[in-house]
Amino acid sequence: MQTRRQFIKTVGVAGAATFLPWRVGVRRAAAATLPGGTLDPGLISKYVAPLVIPPAMPRTSKIVQRSGQDIDYYEIAVRQFQQAILPSGLPMTTVWGYGSVNHPGTFNYPAFTIEAGWETPVRVKWINGLVDTDANYLPHLLAVDPTLHWANPPGPRDTRPRFKRTPGPYHGPVPIVTHVHGAHSTEESDGYAEAWYLPAANNIPPGYFRNGTWYDRFKAKFESIWQQPWDPGTAVFQYANDQRAATLWFHDHSLGMTRLNVYAGPAGFYLLRGGPSELSAGILPGPAPAVGDPPGLNYHEIPIAIQDRSFNADGSLFYPDSREFFDGFAGPYIPQSDISPIWNPEFFGNTIVVNGRTWPNLNIEPRRYRLRLLNGCNARFLILKLVTDPLASRPAAPEIPFTQIGTEGGFLPAPVQLGQLLMSPAERADVIVDFTGLPVGAEIYLTNEGPDEPFGGGEPPDDFDAADPNTTGQVMKFTVVPLTGADSSLPVEQLVLPAITPLAGATRTRMVSLNEEVSARLQDVGPREAVLGVMDRFGNPVPLMWTDPITEKPRLNDTEIWEIYNFTADAHPIHIHEVQFQVINRQALVADEEGISSPPARLVGSPFQPEPWETGFKDTVIAYPGQVTRIKASFDIPGQFVWHCHIVEHEDNEMMRPLRVGP
Repeated sequence: MQTRRQFIKTVGVAGAATFLPWRVGVRRAAAATLPGGTLDPGLISKYVAPLVIPPAMPRTSKIVQRSGQDIDYYEIAVRQFQQAILPSGLPMTTVWGYGSVNHPGTFNYPAFTIEAGWETPVRVKWINGLVDTDANYLPHLLAVDPTLHWANPPGPRDTRPRFKRTPGPYHGPVPIVTHVHGAHSTEESDGYAEAWYLPAANNIPPGYFRNGTWYDRFKAKFESIWQQPWDPGTAVFQYANDQRAATLWFHDHSLGMTRLNVYAGPAGFYLLRGGPSELSAGILPGPAPAVGDPPGLNYHEIPIAIQDRSFNADGSLFYPDSREFFDGFAGPYIPQSDISPIWNPEFFGNTIVVNGRTWPNLNIEPRRYRLRLLNGCNARFLILKLVTDPLASRPAAPEIPFTQIGTEGGFLPAPVQLGQLLMSPAERADVIVDFTGLPVGAEIYLTNEGPDEPFGGGEPPDDFDAADPNTTGQVMKFTVVPLTGADSSLPVEQLVLPAITPLAGATRTRMVSLNEEVSARLQDVGPREAVLGVMDRFGNPVPLMWTDPITEKPRLNDTEIWEIYNFTADAHPIHIHEVQFQVINRQALVADEEGISSPPARLVGSPFQPEPWETGFKDTVIAYPGQVTRIKASFDIPGQFVWHCHIVEHEDNEMMRPLRVGP
């Protein structure tokens, strides 16, 4: 990983920044104390609750087709319920989560895992179940900012509404639409941000739009192909599962509301197994949870979703209800200025939640384990280590290595041994951890040295302060218990991973940009929004909004190189729907000492290769400030998709653009 100090040495100091020069100082001051909520995280006991290992989601049925290809069919709803996220003795937390409507006990945060087989299609009726017992809609748990470009059910839908005075939060019915992140999906099943839908509630106000702009088009297309209707309050999606075996996940993707909906709970793992890119049974640690498992089984393959949250003393989730929380700016807001009243540019919780519990413990045997890790945070980058002392000075020396065998697009070309894992929001890491030889009673801690603020690259302590070692610097604990059976999995040094076929040569190189905007009306107030754009022929970024004409229009079956120019002070996790891509290289731009590049873009030095853990296929890549990041992707499914930053606060305020494949 290149540190900021190494970056400066490499590119030199190009002079004063002209692009958002205020930003680093403002961010550090705002994020330093991690305020939020009325529950002090120091009062939450650690490692007293066991880690919840999500069971497999039960199917509704199997659809038998005349073609002989069966379909695994699920009916999965999002509902509101209470869950013990905090330890015993503290209040329950009201959350949202997915579950099978045919199996009421399956509703959980995070969701039970969808286990999918290679080339066995999965069809899901996704149901917006955010209604009460009288079938009246439930308002959002969090404050919805109606001044963004968002779903806007009151109308006009999928717009940035105009207001005569600063509005309060929206309290109406909640839109949802589910995206399986990393899936090789057709357009009608991708979870397009403008294909949202409201619950089939009794009390939808007159004049409200019940679904998004693209919903009816996708509904008609799906029904014509598969002859299964989309009932009110639902959408039916089908996943071909014709890609490499991989760790995927699903979450809400509604326009302008993803940060709030996902923070409330709807997310889960989608594990695709089998095919030529899978290893034979018994080579890797197992088993993993399967449908119909009896209670009490020991699992040695475990999905682990890491998220940051803040809480109130009554157990409720805390998320800011004012822009003032971020930087102290108390207005004037829209329409008297161009600053939204509620949206925060990022949010960092002061508590770590793993698989739906704060700071859990997992009893492990002295053997090898396969951990499928997901950074499910809204904005936080993680730097994970395994140590014996969670309060050791930072940076701490790792005491047990990770052997990474896979990333978002499946297995790497070869195992990579790492002392730490850098993970941006939405990235996954498939790792093996060898606890063999540890004595019974030994305690190993998974810690985090990523910052309690936006990440710009580098490592602590030179480039940023590590996370608070008493709170967000700790993730979970592993406690060694006696071995119950022999470990039949192969030692990591004997692993031979499935071969990877590189993508073909590119037919086009496309230059895109990452940008942030300050207020156009108020001096030194920002960011107003984060945006994507293109590069003009002079090396200048051209920022674009969601509603601007589509500029990313690959031809069907073309392979393209995308050059992602980052003109901001932050690293951004860039996600492209429908494809798994390969990281080609990165190259420095002339930048100031904070790594911020100024237009026109000027490349300096030679390109440098991807990190060892980026050499497989990916669907999310870290684009560092002051650099161009090059990726290669083949676009083989026609239709309307999106690409965006997966800091979901950015995504919700213009850092997402439509992507059109084919005509």
